[in-house]
Amino acid sequence: MNLLRRTFQILDYVVFAGIFVISSGIGVFFAIKERKKTTSREFLVGGRQMSSGPVALSLTASFMSAITVLGAPSDVYRFGASFVIFSIAYTLMVMLTAELFVPVFYRSGITSAYEYLELRFCKAVRVVATLIYIVQTIVYTGVVVYAPALALNQVTRFNLWGSIFATGVVCTFYCTLGGLKAVVWSDAFQMVVMVVGFLTVLVQGTKETGGLGVVWDRALNGSRLNVFNFDLDPLKRHTFWTISVGGMFTWLGIYGVNQSTIQRCISCKSERHAKKALYLNLLGLLVICGCAASSGIIMYAFYYNCDPWTAGYVRAPDQLMPFFVMEILGKLPGLPGLFVACAFSGTLSSVAASINALATVTYEDFVKNCFRNISDRAGTWMSKGLCVVFGAACTAMAVSASYMGGIVQAALSIHGMCGGPMLGIFSLGILFPWTNSKGAAGGLLLGVVLSFWTALGAFVYPAPSHKTLPLPLSTAGCAPTNVTTFHSRPVPTPSLPRSTLANSWYSMSYLYYSAVGYITTVILGLLITLFTGTLLSWVQTIEAINICLIKPKKYIILLHRHSCV
Repeated sequence: MNLLRRTFQILDYVVFAGIFVISSGIGVFFAIKERKKTTSREFLVGGRQMSSGPVALSLTASFMSAITVLGAPSDVYRFGASFVIFSIAYTLMVMLTAELFVPVFYRSGITSAYEYLELRFCKAVRVVATLIYIVQTIVYTGVVVYAPALALNQVTRFNLWGSIFATGVVCTFYCTLGGLKAVVWSDAFQMVVMVVGFLTVLVQGTKETGGLGVVWDRALNGSRLNVFNFDLDPLKRHTFWTISVGGMFTWLGIYGVNQSTIQRCISCKSERHAKKALYLNLLGLLVICGCAASSGIIMYAFYYNCDPWTAGYVRAPDQLMPFFVMEILGKLPGLPGLFVACAFSGTLSSVAASINALATVTYEDFVKNCFRNISDRAGTWMSKGLCVVFGAACTAMAVSASYMGGIVQAALSIHGMCGGPMLGIFSLGILFPWTNSKGAAGGLLLGVVLSFWTALGAFVYPAPSHKTLPLPLSTAGCAPTNVTTFHSRPVPTPSLPRSTLANSWYSMSYLYYSAVGYITTVILGLLITLFTGTLLSWVQTIEAINICLIKPKKYIILLHRHSCV
């Protein structure tokens, strides 16, 4: 292992800066090109005239953040290639989103996903859901910016605060200038950069390790290729069932009913184009999943007898990937910059998607209700102002994350904690036409409470190592060196006394958090509906529903009074 610490060269900075310049240029291009189209509809949903190709790339880039680029290879490095089972979860998630949720949202003519909740239930449910979405998205987006910036800073000495502020400013700039079209086309460009960055690492990493044969043999001997573990124990971190079933619920909550997804789908020319975009996006998800898993396998083969984390050359597992990249690409000017561009492409796309979605739900769910006669021109300027506000809020959240310490780990679970209950309330509306507004609101709030309680309990009482299943790592080949290491592995400290609850419920795989929130929301929502209504009121609820808001329609085909226009 070459322990000389490498830093960015001028060419690396040029390559990295290129993604910011091009992304900003896309915003300027659409600001000029669409300058005569001043409606909020054009700004927020691209006039509903987007084609499936760029939308598909945008969908993939928006949810494959830098946390995926840096964290997924590290996960495979430590726990094995079971990560590839997420391809099953992705497939199920996309199929359900395309066939269940998108048709309802597209045909109902909404712009904000939470507008559906008012049409189906009542305004109070819409407001509560929107507020939950805004808070969790700002917090999550802040962490998406801060976490990779910190990991890259500690390994490459890439300026931490400069990268955070550059990300916030550039994303806000092109979101404000070009609206959704700029975001979608910037995402498409950033997706290409992510794939090119991964391929560069795969090719050079394989070469530096000694070839595919060496990579395969070392990964096989190190048990990194043991993919399928069919253990039904829900306390095991990653098994076939936790990833395929729990991962499906997690990604449905993140993806299927998320404003960023719905906004892109309803921006398409037709429902058919929206579905096509989702299925094309699945190919992108599978490519990124395969690239991330392969990077982790190659990284393990490279460090098979000298683990940098155990040896103390990096502070945290998330720094393994940038450390690996600097070692194999550091002597090739420009290529480290390409990988950092790859990581930050994930960050830029995720942040831009969040800013645009936050501006949309705030404008649609709050501003338009307060100013009912607002003109299209004023609405467009208001939407741009909201992009600036939320860009600043997400950047401030990233700065705040630096003071959170261990809470950052908890913040990363917020999508799972909120996503399950959100998925539950939309399922109540779409699949259970007799659900009333009291059941929907009660189920959502109780689902969020239980999900947060479970996740926070797991944060205080982490699952024991025999449940998380880390694979062995070796330092037998690490040569003695006088190079100062980044840290020493901490001496184990006495753990808190563990109750039965800590060893059972709190030790549940994190991938089941969304499933817990979903099941709680649906079951309690139906029970509250049962105890707060009568048979007559249920029939009246079904009769009053616009058929656009339900799927499958056979539930109310004999009772509905509305047609789907």
